[in-house]
Amino acid sequence: MYSTFFTAWTYEVSYLEFIASVVSFIGVALGITAKRITWPWWALSSVLYGLFFLHYKLYASAALQLVFIAAAIAGWYGWEPTGAKPGPFKNKYRLYTVGAILVATLALGPVLKWAGAASTYVDALLFFGSLAAQILMVYEKYDSWPMWLVVDAGYVALYASQGLLFTTLLYVAFTAMAALGWSTWYGSHRRAIRSL
Repeated sequence: MYSTFFTAWTYEVSYLEFIASVVSFIGVALGITAKRITWPWWALSSVLYGLFFLHYKLYASAALQLVFIAAAIAGWYGWEPTGAKPGPFKNKYRLYTVGAILVATLALGPVLKWAGAASTYVDALLFFGSLAAQILMVYEKYDSWPMWLVVDAGYVALYASQGLLFTTLLYVAFTAMAALGWSTWYGSHRRAIRSL
């Protein structure tokens, strides 16, 4: 599982990292289209990436995969079979969300440091940003996508700093995909309003 599948630019891509990346890419691509089938792909990629991140001592990233699995179950049962019907997140809750992310990060950072994690405050911040983005996605809020854009860009920096080249490239793609998801979901919401 951790053995080398191929080498690119002297970086050894394991079978696990490659399969997790492909499954994750498919899940996010389906999420952009707001199709309900995105959720099983998210769950599977989360299992795979959970194992991968544990191997590299990125404990918050690994724990986040459990949140993604729970969200995948909630999303599967929460979205209609036809898919998501994107809507807005109330403005007053945006500030509360940012504040909660910052406070939670300050609480988790020292715990990760104590546990000997490879990254502490950055991984904690991205953990809680991802948690918020995923919850918004489950509740079909188009605001999840700009949050994913910021979080994914942060993960590009984190995984690059850990030397995880293939996963870093995946998160570069995710950052671009988040911009597309934002445009797609917001456009869908605007069309739904105009049709009323």
